Amino acid sequence: MRTLIILMLLAVLVMAATCYESHESMESHEYLNPFLNRRRANDFIQADSRLRGFTQERIRERSKAPQEYQRERCEDYHPCEMYASRHGYTAAYKHYFGRRRTK
Repeated sequence: MRTLIILMLLAVLVMAATCYESHESMESHEYLNPFLNRRRANDFIQADSRLRGFTQERIRERSKAPQEYQRERCEDYHPCEMYASRHGYTAAYKHYFGRRRTK
């Protein structure tokens, strides 16, 4: 019983020593408000120049010209691609996808 009381007192002392918040931790302005404003969040981080080029390429991929979409669609369809090798992608797209075929 005596060892149990000594162990409990020792545990309370260890807990009090490790859980104590010092005055230095309260001096930080982040103690009261740990979250940053969205506008200030990226102020201290500079974008990597390699990532900037990657981002620009992703933007260009999203905004393709209509001719690029037509060419990709024609490249996916083998007969259209063969026709395009002889007559060009514009003529091939018009031949295979340009007009609606009705039966």
